[in-house]
Amino acid sequence: MSSLGERLARLQRDGERPAGEPTTALVPSPNRRSTRPVDPFAGLKRRVHQALVETLGPRMYDANLSAGELEQRVRTTLQTVLEQEDTPMTAADRGRVSQEVLDEILGLGPLEPYLNDPEISEIMVNGPGQIYVERDGRLHLVEGAFAGEGSLRRTIDKIVARVGRRIDESSPMVDARLPDGSRVNAVVPPVALDGALLTIRKFAADPFTVHDLVGFGTFTPQVADLLAACVRGRLNILISGGTGSGKTTTLNVLSSFIPPDERIVTIEDSAELQLRQEHVLRMESRPANIEGRGEVTIRDLVRNALRMRPDRIVVGEVRDGAALDMLQAMNTGHDGSLTTVHANAPREAMSRLETMVLMSGMDLPIRAIREQVASAVDLVIHQSRLKDGTRRVTHVTEVSGLEGEVITLQDVFLFDMRAGVDADGRAMGSLRPTGLRPRFLERLLDMGIAVPNEIFDDGRAGRMGRPPW
Repeated sequence: MSSLGERLARLQRDGERPAGEPTTALVPSPNRRSTRPVDPFAGLKRRVHQALVETLGPRMYDANLSAGELEQRVRTTLQTVLEQEDTPMTAADRGRVSQEVLDEILGLGPLEPYLNDPEISEIMVNGPGQIYVERDGRLHLVEGAFAGEGSLRRTIDKIVARVGRRIDESSPMVDARLPDGSRVNAVVPPVALDGALLTIRKFAADPFTVHDLVGFGTFTPQVADLLAACVRGRLNILISGGTGSGKTTTLNVLSSFIPPDERIVTIEDSAELQLRQEHVLRMESRPANIEGRGEVTIRDLVRNALRMRPDRIVVGEVRDGAALDMLQAMNTGHDGSLTTVHANAPREAMSRLETMVLMSGMDLPIRAIREQVASAVDLVIHQSRLKDGTRRVTHVTEVSGLEGEVITLQDVFLFDMRAGVDADGRAMGSLRPTGLRPRFLERLLDMGIAVPNEIFDDGRAGRMGRPPW
């Protein structure tokens, strides 16, 4: 008699349920990190999928067919193929099998329900048998799974092909995006030891506005007023934070404060920003081709942007020598630039900029670099993802200058961590003024933008009248 492990392995391979075996039997995932229910119709779906491909053939890839025509042709052929199957199924099972095969061919397979769920912000595929999603800032293991490693690899290939990227053994990692702007990262063997890995960070079809972020508690109405004034007053703003802290969302909201009559150039690794102004020029970096040629870096794009007569330069993220070109742009007449950087605190963001300038290959003394940073960056907005899963701005910090060898920072608003958490574990604190008035207020006043002193009064922040947003 075969062992239980052998029987379970055969179940996973064949996708069929022997007599007397419960439909909820658990099968180890290929990466051995979780278990998932056996799909009793896995074998049927494979047969239907194969028959559908054989029936339609090259017509599935006809460039002259619209998406609607292709979907209708696939649906019609799918029903014909299903009618030829003698597997007993209820109407609900038939509908489920039909939809899952459609998703496999026309969409992203088992990921489609989660991509269409507005409450899910991130999808993490840890091999074909294990899918996690982030909902309300917390991770949840879901029942969806790919039929196998081949199915997952086909889905990854479909994603990266849309943006002209490739992924294989010679180039096992790739960043891409979906048509809706969602960010995609994929890693395949031999780098990924337990099978292909896929991470999708979703972006709302309708971008979040400043009202949404105030409603979420990301920052207060008073801070929103101040940031709107800073953007209109052409201050250079750096948004710092860790991975998944919401930097890009905040950058998108701040960009919405840019006046509509200005020429904006955006530079990103993978296009994610969704600016609503009319005069926006979007550029995206490009990796090298299979021959190692044709690479266009963020630094190349920043240099080129200076020749495009920009009023504003918005860089999705600086992570290498592009920091030097960005600082030089800020210091040579391109005020009002916006960018993000990975860091754990405003002070660390300054150190990260120094390190990235050194990565440019320029042999500059540290003091010269710090002078560049101190004169270029006016304001640091630091954002964190708290333990309860919420994203909050925790620091609004002015870069006030250089004293000796040290860049001086002045916190204008700080998140109050002393308030603790409620019964559900959610942080009860809020972003509060420190009582210090930033030096850039005089600069804003020179541009006709008045910011009332009451905004900076601890606990008694007044409003600026009608919000500029």
